[in-house]
Amino acid sequence: REKKNLHKKRSNPSKNMFKKFKGTDSLQFQTVKSSVIKKIKSDIVDQYPMLKDEINTLIKKKASVHILKIPSETHTQVIIVEAVPLFFTEKKGPYYPTLKTLYRYPNLLPKQQVDRGAVRFVMDGADVMCPGLTSEGGHVDTSIGKGKAIALHVEGKELPIAIGKMKMSGEDIVKINKDIGVLNCHYLGDGLYNVNEFSQVSKTKSKH
Repeated sequence: REKKNLHKKRSNPSKNMFKKFKGTDSLQFQTVKSSVIKKIKSDIVDQYPMLKDEINTLIKKKASVHILKIPSETHTQVIIVEAVPLFFTEKKGPYYPTLKTLYRYPNLLPKQQVDRGAVRFVMDGADVMCPGLTSEGGHVDTSIGKGKAIALHVEGKELPIAIGKMKMSGEDIVKINKDIGVLNCHYLGDGLYNVNEFSQVSKTKSKH
């Protein structure tokens, strides 16, 4: 009870852009030219070297590639390949894999782990408070720096429940042990996760 109360008092709502997102909304998709696709692939491989031999499988040479821009203060963009969302980015920053991409390549991101008491808050879109990571059942990788993308796991489960961004370094999460430690960018069951394909672009081909 005490652990749950701690999470309830200290869990703050996130500015997660996918919480209210619906794939059936009226959306604007930008068709991506081959030169831009090449740059996207190069940037993804630079960020995730383990995808070097997989990138042409993920994004085939003549694949239909689109960018979905979501109006928000984070300027979120979703990279869509053959109607399937694979990556997203904020403010032209690094690429984050979607959870479904991460399930295909589970070692893309370093891991942090929350205790079970934090799960329902994370899956409601809340950011992750430090006590949810440092308490019994949680685990903090102190080698991960501030601003890095991470896969958020929960004790006893194999697959991650969210993609996060370190608001503090791992060392500071342990040392300070209060306030938000990890920003919740994309989580199991949010609007992006619930889109298997964007039917609006499934028959559209990229320009080459």
